Order: sequence, then C-alpha cells, then structure tokens
Amino acid sequence: MRILGISGFYHDSAAALVEDGRIVAAAQEERFTRKKHDAGFPVKAVEFCLKQAGCALADVDRVVFYDKPFLKFERLLETYVAFAPRGFQSFSMAMPVWLREKLFQKDLLRKELKNAFGDFDWMNKLLFAEHHMSHAASAYLPSPFDEAVVLTMDGVGEWTTTSMAIGRGNTLNIERELHFPHSLGLLYSAFTYYTGFKVNSGEYKVMGLAPYGEPRFKDLIIDTLMDLKADGTFRLDQSYFNYCTGLTMTNAKFDALFGAPPRKPEDRLEQFHMDLAASVQAVTEEVVIRLARSLAKETGIKNLCLAGGVALNCVANGKVLRDGAFDNIWIQPAAGDAGGALGAALAGYYLFEGQDRPATTDRDRMAGSYLGPEFSQAEIEQRLTAAGAKFEVLDGDAVIDATAKALADENAVGWFQGRMEFGPRALGGRSILGDPRSPSMQKTLNLKVKYRESFRPFAPSVLREHVGKWFELDADSPYMLLVDGVKEDKRRAMTDAEQALFGIDKLNVARSDIPAVTHVDYSARIQTVHADTNPRYHALISKFHELTGCPVVVNTSFNVRGEPIVCTPEDAFHCLMGTEMDLLAIGNCLVWKKDQDPALKKDYKDAFELD
Repeated sequence: MRILGISGFYHDSAAALVEDGRIVAAAQEERFTRKKHDAGFPVKAVEFCLKQAGCALADVDRVVFYDKPFLKFERLLETYVAFAPRGFQSFSMAMPVWLREKLFQKDLLRKELKNAFGDFDWMNKLLFAEHHMSHAASAYLPSPFDEAVVLTMDGVGEWTTTSMAIGRGNTLNIERELHFPHSLGLLYSAFTYYTGFKVNSGEYKVMGLAPYGEPRFKDLIIDTLMDLKADGTFRLDQSYFNYCTGLTMTNAKFDALFGAPPRKPEDRLEQFHMDLAASVQAVTEEVVIRLARSLAKETGIKNLCLAGGVALNCVANGKVLRDGAFDNIWIQPAAGDAGGALGAALAGYYLFEGQDRPATTDRDRMAGSYLGPEFSQAEIEQRLTAAGAKFEVLDGDAVIDATAKALADENAVGWFQGRMEFGPRALGGRSILGDPRSPSMQKTLNLKVKYRESFRPFAPSVLREHVGKWFELDADSPYMLLVDGVKEDKRRAMTDAEQALFGIDKLNVARSDIPAVTHVDYSARIQTVHADTNPRYHALISKFHELTGCPVVVNTSFNVRGEPIVCTPEDAFHCLMGTEMDLLAIGNCLVWKKDQDPALKKDYKDAFELD
C-alpha cells in the first residue's frame, strides 16, 4: 500500500511517500525550485517521491493533505468577528485569497495534481488530516517507541497551537489542546519580529542570539504578556499583540512595555536585543519544561515525542532531556510544516487504514532522515562536466583521506554525498564542513562562505561513540536537535578581561579545544554520527580523528544565507564558485576551487534575500 502525503500553501511545502509502512522518500519543494520556504504546490517534490518509489500517481492508494482548510477558514472568520472592527485592512487582504484559492483547497489540490500527473480517483483517494494530528503522527509513528506522550507546539494549525496526544502501537489519540490565539510559537515569532528578524525563518537566529544576553525581561513577559499556570498551560494578553487582526506581530503597547520600537533588519544589534532574545528563550524553556513535567506526572509514560516548529528549539529540547521528567525523548527532524507531509502519509497508513505498526527497535524509522534525491557517480561526473567544473576522480577511501586532510589543513569543504536530508538541518549529506579546533573557523564560515551574521553558531558532528567524552550529552542526537555543554576538561577558562566583555564582543574568545562549535555559554548543538545510518560521513570523521585526535567536525548546511540547501551537483558547484569555500567533495570527485576557471565565479553575496 502506498500513501502520498502533501503539505503546502502556507510555507515549507513538501511531499512524502510511505510504502507498506516504510518511508520511501520525503523532500521539501524549496530544494527543487531554489526558493526558500517555497509555499507553492509541491509538484517537483511529488515527482521525486513517485520516481523514488518507481510508480505513477495512479499507483498510489491515498493522497493525504496535512491540514483541513475549512477549519482554518472558520478560525480566520471567527477571529475577525471577535476583534471587529479592528483588523479590517488585514481582513480585506486575506478574504479574497481565501475565497479564490484556499477555501476550496480540495478542488485546488485536484486541479494541481491533475495538471501535473493526469486523472486520479479524487472521490475515494483524497483525504485530509488535521494539522496537529499530522505533526503528532510525524513525531510518534516513526519513533523508536511502542508507547509515548506526543507534544506538538507551533504557531497555529487550524485552531490548535499546542496539543498532547498518547501513542500506543498503531493508535494515536489527541487528548488535550491549547487554541489560537494563545500560542508559544506566535509568542516567539512576536519577539523574532520585534528584534528585526523574519517571522517563520528567523526564529533560530533569536535562539542563537540568546546566549549573548541576559534574561532580564523574563519575569516581565510572564507577569505581563502571559498568564502561565504551573502545568505549562497559558493565555496571552492580546492587547500587546497584533497578529490576530493586523499586518505586524506586535503593537504600540508592546513597544511601550519594552521601551523601544521594533528593530529594523538593517539596524545594529544592541545588548537590548540580545537580552530580549535571552528572555523569550528562557520563557519558552520554562513553558516547555512545565508542560513536560505535568504530562509525565499525569500519564506515567516514560517516552516523549516532539514535533511542530517549537520542537526545532534545540536549546529547550536539551533542557527537557536533562530535566529528566521523561527517560527518553525523540524529536521529528522535520518538525515544522514540511514534516506535516510525512505525518499525513503516516497517518493515512496507520490511522486511516489501520495497518499494523511493527515492533520498535533501538533505531527510529527515519533512515537517518536521508530521504531525498541522490546521484550516481556517472550522473555527478556528467553534471559537473556540463557545468564546466574541473575535478579529479578517486576511489572511495582516497576521497575520505583527501577530504580529512583538507579539513585538518583548515580548508572549508563542501560535502555532497548520498541522499539529501529531509528537514531544515544538514546532517552530512549536503553539508559544509570545517575544523572545529580552529579559532577563526566560525567567523570565516559565517562571513566568507555563508555570508550571514557573525554571531550565528555552528554545530559539531561527533562520532556517536565519542560524544560523551567531548560533551555533557551521552545519548543519541542524530538530527542536531539537542543542545548540551562542552565537557569541563575540554573548556578553557576565560580571563577576567574576557569575562567583562559584553554581547558579540565575546564572540572571538576561544573558550574550548573546539572553539568553532562552542557557543558563548559553552553549549553546542550536537549531531551524533552513526556508522549504520551514514557510513561515509562516519568514515570521514573517523579519519579526521585519526589525523588530529579530534572526533568532531564543524557541520553547517550547504548553502549561503537565504538559499535553500543544495540539491543537485550543479547547485553544489555553483555554491562553491559563489563563495570562498576551498573544496567540494562530491561522490568520488574532488573539485578544488583554485583549479576552476575564474570566469565561472559567481557573486553569491547578495544573490539571496535575507532569511
């Protein structure tokens, strides 16, 4: 039985295909169209999934869409009625789009799929899953647990902003919900907007900025903006926000509370903004930990699954794990709306069709999240040649040896191997790598390769068998969704002068044996690398370890600021030629930047919109 899941028409459109319970393929549309967070109908992602499964759309048993448009329309209407006459401008802009496109989404889906793939049995094969059920299904059904509490948190689905479900076997029941406009995701997005970043893509910048500040506004947020209960449930005072009816997230009353207008994207980041980031991050952690504690106590269940955009907050995830209310935590790597496509497909197979869920094993069912396209050696060579690249072809071991040496020599390396990752994180399939021992690597990668803000931290990829020797975490973190501290014996004590520094002035202080991946609070966003899910990446880091004594490499996504992660060999070569990267290791090909025709150089610095 084949089930196709689709998410789209809001942001991060995607498709996923499940065959007899196995996840065959999953990918975001942005990777194919090269448009960040592409919200259009995911034609190319669907094409890829069908190709990977070796079938046509007619061979699919069900197509499941990840939310229910009528319920979302109901929420929109009721919100405008509740807040009338405020918000008429927003209402007048939203209504024509809904009436023309979104309200009749079943017809739109049918039309889009028919145009791309021909006729299909829509009356019997098209289904809709509620938004948070799609998130919950993506979290529990591929997890390594037979029983779990499932907590989903995001901006808003149809009405739901937070849900708690119980998963047992092939069943999944949502037990409790918080509803719009009371949303932890929207609270975080309000501060994303207020600190000058783009909503729905800049939230991770706020998380990265938080360690530079002090959470001096935490109590003000909890006491004034929210009514937070002991069990983690809450209500938001809507008089400070504008997202229900306006075109912005916050309003003048919010500005007055914090004593300043919203920061413009081009304005300098001040200590004030860092303190705001630290404060909303601390509030988020407080809410999530309270929710986790209360759910663990209430249910007695020892396993927790997380999904929804808030589950990408890896700092909060790490604190929930260390808090110990649950013994085990599993987080869907595509926790945002893209993962809704996978959740919809899995819900179709297990919940709608009632298929048996196999007994769990130590590993989850995500195949390391390497679920996207891959290219044969012959295809890579043909595509690189067509793009004008000059390259050498080596055997597999020689590629590993040469790349490890290049990393040890402090080169920035593009690593393009195997299947592309599903979700927002590069996990060693489409990654830019560096030497974490280099004090200058973090700044070099940010300013010369990624063309992004210098404060942004990078993640370590560490061999699973060595993680406990280098980090305070000693558990699996294959999807880079847990933050923990660098081990004390790997840290470097700061001098009194360094301790006195404020904000981003702290950035250039080396504070550990692996400064390029150690954030200013001695934390790191950890990816554990496993030989069974990514043997080639594991072999590369093992070779680097052999050369240097360090089982860790810097891992950041293979793209520049505002660009989707690269998908094809051509994307990878163009990114090499548009940045100050030194080497591209793609399949068994090595492409050195210094050997390329200078005429092929591209200007990537301003090629993509700020994300």
